[in-house]
Amino acid sequence: MTSRRHISATVNGDPVEFLSEAGTTLLDALRDELGLTGSKEGCGSGDCGACSVIVDGRLICSCLMLAAEAEGRRIETIEGMADGSTLHPLQRKFLEHAALQCGFCTPGLLVAAKALLDANPDPSESETRYWLAGNLCRCTGYDKVIRAVMDAAAELRQARV
Repeated sequence: MTSRRHISATVNGDPVEFLSEAGTTLLDALRDELGLTGSKEGCGSGDCGACSVIVDGRLICSCLMLAAEAEGRRIETIEGMADGSTLHPLQRKFLEHAALQCGFCTPGLLVAAKALLDANPDPSESETRYWLAGNLCRCTGYDKVIRAVMDAAAELRQARV
């Protein structure tokens, strides 16, 4: 008989509770227990970034974090980026710059880009490329992604003025 642990956390600003088996990853809990399927499992080893989420302000691969470690934490996923039907500037710029193709990596790239801009609202292109290096995309070649992030950063800076 396996024991399930009760977990309380804040996900996308809302308090949540769920039960988790000892070895369940945060990725699996988000998808299976909370129905937040935007984060994807691409590799299961933290190498592709498809499962990127922000935990207490820090970008992490949710496939490498146990769900039990989420107790009391603040978690942000791709589902929390938009404000209702209003897209986050990063989401809009990804669309405007055609910075997506198949879409599998897009949630992880968007979350990673948000974490970057939260930490550094005025990144250089080099810093942006470095920050997003942990997110693998087999379709776009990254240039459109970088342009979208840089454009969103400029828009967000302008909005703060």
